Amino acid sequence: MTLPPPPPRVKVCCISSLEEARLAIGHGASALGLVSQMPSGPGVIADELIAEIAARVPPPVATFLLTARREADAIVAQHAVCATSTIQLVDAVEPAQLQRLRRALPHVKLVQVIHVVGPASLDEALTAAPHVDALLLDSGNPALPVKELGGTGRVHDWRVSRLIRDQAPVPVFLAGGLRASNVREAIEAVEPFGVDLCSGVRTQGRLCAEKLACFMRAVSGSA
Repeated sequence: MTLPPPPPRVKVCCISSLEEARLAIGHGASALGLVSQMPSGPGVIADELIAEIAARVPPPVATFLLTARREADAIVAQHAVCATSTIQLVDAVEPAQLQRLRRALPHVKLVQVIHVVGPASLDEALTAAPHVDALLLDSGNPALPVKELGGTGRVHDWRVSRLIRDQAPVPVFLAGGLRASNVREAIEAVEPFGVDLCSGVRTQGRLCAEKLACFMRAVSGSA
């Protein structure tokens, strides 16, 4: 008898306080996303608050610093303040910079965001994958005059995400417009290692215990 695969990990993003961190962890989140300065989008908090939250999160829950910086030295300097277990690169970072980042922070996990805008995103993902620990597939648009680098609440083409998931040599997180009503369909379509969301479990910008519980039930298939 073949056992079904375990449900994907859940990363709750846009955590803005210790209270939200505790709420997400209490409902079973495996990782928390902490958003630093961005050109647009929700959930931005100061680096000092990111550091305060990260220091209080118990292992094995992972803490993700979401950074829009693209140069290794600048990212290293920011991480020195924030001290998260993982760095999520929300804008494209050149492979040479990823290699420098890896050498500078060998014990910190690196996750490169790929904004799925079409078939070309597969090439972008496969170029970045050898230099990072995971990919996160989102629905932003870095080509806009004011870049969208996450938190859009939009669903992208899961068929492209599935191609990336099947071909990438590292685990894949799926983000972009996920909520309790569509996450099972997303999991079946892409079979990601993890799912990531922000607005889908919030009411008027605040993390909602009821929506979070409903989402977790949907992820586990018990909804």
